[in-house]
Amino acid sequence: MSETPENPTNQDHETAEFVKIAVLEDPFEAQLVGPALEDESIPHLIRSYHDTAYDGLFQSQKGWGEIRAPESFRARIIDILTDLRSQEIGEGSGDGDPLV
Repeated sequence: MSETPENPTNQDHETAEFVKIAVLEDPFEAQLVGPALEDESIPHLIRSYHDTAYDGLFQSQKGWGEIRAPESFRARIIDILTDLRSQEIGEGSGDGDPLV
């Protein structure tokens, strides 16, 4: 792994501030994106918006949860998430039409 500003060293990861990168649509998406980020050694946190006091009432408005990571990984995380979402759409009905 090269040490460029776009790909900081492990020491930089430990001190980097985690920021909100993307909103996750459902728990299945979280289960898919987590291992994909781990495979690329991308430091991240997946946080659910579920609040037991409201029994998940706001998840339908805000999304299931979010991915937090150092800003320097934003573009790669968005690429991974976009790829996962396009695969999910393509597999939805068997004929490539996500609306059927």
